[in-house]
Amino acid sequence: MTIRAVPTGIGHYLPDRVVPNSEFEDTLDTSDEWIRSRSGIERRHFAAEDETTSQMAVKAAERALAMAELKADDIDAVIVATSTPDLTFPSVGTMVQQGLGMTRGFAYDVQAVCAGFVFALANANGMILSGQAERVLVIGAETFSRIMDWEDRATCVLFGDGAGALVLEARTGTGHSDDRGILSVDLNSDGQYRDMLFVDGGVSSTGTSGKLRMQGNALFRQAVEKLASTANAALGKANLGHDDVDWIVPHQANIRIIQGTAKKLNVSMDKVIVTVQDHGNTSAASIPLALSVGVSEGKITPGDLLVAEAIGGGLAWGAVVIRW
Repeated sequence: MTIRAVPTGIGHYLPDRVVPNSEFEDTLDTSDEWIRSRSGIERRHFAAEDETTSQMAVKAAERALAMAELKADDIDAVIVATSTPDLTFPSVGTMVQQGLGMTRGFAYDVQAVCAGFVFALANANGMILSGQAERVLVIGAETFSRIMDWEDRATCVLFGDGAGALVLEARTGTGHSDDRGILSVDLNSDGQYRDMLFVDGGVSSTGTSGKLRMQGNALFRQAVEKLASTANAALGKANLGHDDVDWIVPHQANIRIIQGTAKKLNVSMDKVIVTVQDHGNTSAASIPLALSVGVSEGKITPGDLLVAEAIGGGLAWGAVVIRW
């Protein structure tokens, strides 16, 4: 008998405010065509002034719990992947606990920027396999609009806000690759690439939250190679190959990165869930958002083999193989 962390509920939340590319034309030397051609992004959502990361996370979590037909107190642990918490501390996870009315279990945050949801899935999987928890709520939630430099056209047009949540439950499997649930995980990081993507502020350095800075061209070159490599590694750990994959669910950073990675993996774009045009780069929220959209549109169905892969500041990158 093998224990697997099996997805049983998925949900997402997007703020009401939709920001089309044209909105940036009044304040920046840019255009809808320029943004689309370089990123594939057409619009994104921005949180309201009084809307926080934890509030969005709670709304996504409520939808995931409803699909799983669970109550908040059925959950043993909450893991929130975010780089834009409401406060320095306490964690967004504990705020989600309170927001859901959860009176038991434990909660904490994971910070691996855009790769955060993959790292959070790895944490949840480890807890379920070890018996630490039977049901884990894994959330990616971000308000990146709070850390944008609105005069930097190379970055501020790329990011958006939102949240996605996934319920994982312990289920028994055969130990083979046809089991439902997480089949393998591959995680990586390399601090020497820090300057490619970072925020120029922090508690112990400037005492401010800072603004996002990115070396786009250099990051692009690293991203395609590392995303393909980690996806291959995760598939290898599960004794699976490219032909077994039903869907790639990538971090939604840039359509050219998504296309380049799919090409390197020899996977048709028809097998890639793409939401970057509607959401922009929502960092740790992008994979659960894409998963939720894929399920709601009827693309992702039970039994499908998924590869979720992401890269973010650190650099940190990784992939998870999941049978839905």
